[in-house]
Amino acid sequence: MSDSQLINSLEKTDYIYQYPLLISGTLIKRYKRFFADIQLNSGEIITAHCPNTGPMTGVCTPGSLVQISTSNNPKRKLPYTWEMIQVNNTWVGINTGLPNKIVKLALHQNLFTELTGRYQTIVSEIIYGQDQKSRIDFLLTGTSEQIPIYLEVKNVTLTQRKIALFPDTVTTRGQKHLRELIALLPTAQPVMLYFINRGDCLSFAPGDNYDFQYGELFRKAVIAGVEMLPYRFEINPQGIRYLGKAQLLNSSPSI
Repeated sequence: MSDSQLINSLEKTDYIYQYPLLISGTLIKRYKRFFADIQLNSGEIITAHCPNTGPMTGVCTPGSLVQISTSNNPKRKLPYTWEMIQVNNTWVGINTGLPNKIVKLALHQNLFTELTGRYQTIVSEIIYGQDQKSRIDFLLTGTSEQIPIYLEVKNVTLTQRKIALFPDTVTTRGQKHLRELIALLPTAQPVMLYFINRGDCLSFAPGDNYDFQYGELFRKAVIAGVEMLPYRFEINPQGIRYLGKAQLLNSSPSI
């Protein structure tokens, strides 16, 4: 289905994205980054693909309720994909393949008011950076008078005291992205969009306790002029809703 077809199919609902029919289960364990053993409500134990390769701090506790999708693709090694997990009665998105897809749909629908009117075209995966070895998630361009917007998306699932945090581990790649965004100024407008993949957080901060250097670069980027847009999304087995912008905090609370 094309982006325009998907947008048209969602006109009668406030979901940006609607899941296919999901299957309920309970997480037994996640291992080797890519695998999760899950017991379905029927009692059957299956192995699902885990699309989140990070540490998943706080969102992979055994015994938690989960939702998985199925695929009929005969070329897939595992037909099941782990989509979400319930944490303190809140569904948290696990599939890191979805945020960029959802952001693109939201950009087409002009849902992000901070960016509305600042672009006319949306292009994905553009090579950029001083060494031309990086790819920006989205390049947004408008009229000849408007400078281009380079938009990077980061998936956020970690929380502390209901504050969404990124990152949840040391990320040299994330540090590099911040440096490259700063280097785009002033001829382009760099934007970091933090996709808060759960609906229970009203604010966002850099995860200083997990990567202090990232936090320092985050604050340097803000001062330099990089736009930080932490956006909240509600996740449930039916679909994903956009909830608006979270409050931006300069640093994370002390542990």
